[in-house]
Amino acid sequence: MTWICMGSCLHKLLSLFLASILALSGVSGRFVVEKNNIRVLSPLSLIGKHDGSIGNFGIPDYGGFIIGSVVYPEKGANGCESFTGQPFKSKSPRPSVVLLDRGECYFALKVWQAQQAGAAAVLVADSVDEPLITMDSPEESRDTNEFVEKIGIPSALIEKSFGDSLKEALKKGEDVVVKLDWRESMPHPDQRVEYELWTNSNDECGVRCDEQMNFVKNFKGHAQILEKGGYTLFTPHYITWYCPQAFIFSSQCKSQCINHGRYCAPDPEQDFGEGYQGKDVVFENLRQLCVHRVANESSRPWIWWDYVTDFHIRCSMKENRYSKQCAEDVMKSLDLPIEKIKKCMGDPEADVENEVLKKEQELQVGRGSRSDVTILPTLVINDVQYRGKLERSAVLKAICAGFKETTEPSVCLSADIETNECLERNGGCWQDKRANITACKDTFRGRVCECPIVKGVQYRGDGYISCEAFGPARCTINNGGCWSDAKDGLTFSACSVQ
Repeated sequence: MTWICMGSCLHKLLSLFLASILALSGVSGRFVVEKNNIRVLSPLSLIGKHDGSIGNFGIPDYGGFIIGSVVYPEKGANGCESFTGQPFKSKSPRPSVVLLDRGECYFALKVWQAQQAGAAAVLVADSVDEPLITMDSPEESRDTNEFVEKIGIPSALIEKSFGDSLKEALKKGEDVVVKLDWRESMPHPDQRVEYELWTNSNDECGVRCDEQMNFVKNFKGHAQILEKGGYTLFTPHYITWYCPQAFIFSSQCKSQCINHGRYCAPDPEQDFGEGYQGKDVVFENLRQLCVHRVANESSRPWIWWDYVTDFHIRCSMKENRYSKQCAEDVMKSLDLPIEKIKKCMGDPEADVENEVLKKEQELQVGRGSRSDVTILPTLVINDVQYRGKLERSAVLKAICAGFKETTEPSVCLSADIETNECLERNGGCWQDKRANITACKDTFRGRVCECPIVKGVQYRGDGYISCEAFGPARCTINNGGCWSDAKDGLTFSACSVQ
């Protein structure tokens, strides 16, 4: 039998390989839908808590929450066409949470159209009664790439029945206010966060490869600070497949696999006759795993970030430098023990199991609260799969949300990951423009509306609509908001501390 496979056929075979791994592991595929909490605050008839499945694009507000007014478009409720102007730009203190209908176009396109029209968040109502699924990014293409990476707001899919009840209330003219809450979407049990990145050394697989390498380069500084301080435990992982028994001796399996078909990767160019081969990728993936393992033995696990970044810069496939020699040059420059790493890697031609790669195949299978790992890149934080854009500040915020409150390291409290939500419309919070006082505070867990303490004077209120100075010193700030006048060098005030 001849095995000829290109493009989408290759993807199907890889899915088959993973299914084989799951079957031989004695488990069925495990796919977990990561959720956030949606609480209806008004009207009274709808008050209650519901689940929403977190969209796998945009920026979920891990560790934070949004309180907003629900808006359902009178026209174009499926969100597949652009809206005229910015109809969702909120004129009230609360931001707009736009409710859209499922169907007719990509989930991500709906969210992008709503974001362009002024939405702060999007809820997509399911069209059928079924368990929640994860809204994923569409397949890579020139058209979809133009908007997916620009989505910067959170989104969630909600059940049909919940969506219907929201629409009915809005139809009656009621003010529907919801709280989208991600504070429990990321477990935060203690003062250390464990996270893992499933990645790939191949730099010829398009937008996905570019996304993960840009993330590694941009996140390296934060990752190393956190690891050196003992705040995090990071582990890199690499997906591998194996060749079906019937194809082990085919030329295709021999070119894409090592250790006699046990560990395989797709052909980088999806062309079995030219360029680099899948086994080149598997071997470099193995090398990067061993770099981390050996560096960890010498208490320097953060060196992995330096090696992977430098390898990408110096040994790119696009420049025809992806090779063993280039990899060893990078290791030398980082003072890594090459012989130890070689020993860890073993012999790729031997008809034996490779301990390191075998472990990777076992870890691909879902466990606990984590799904099976089937796509690249995949980020897992505290055993929960991260959803959203793989972007430096968004990921740092999610990691910081994984610390037990009050135990966050200083990097989590820096301006680098402030959400800057107070810049627009004062974050929907109360403010006194005359006295230049605001209830809006930016934190990595999102903006909060809390009445402030100014010059020792405590303000009290809900933080959204009202804050009033309280206590004997209140008249020292803007005269307590009372009438005052000056005459003959004397100041008369209606403010009293009694």
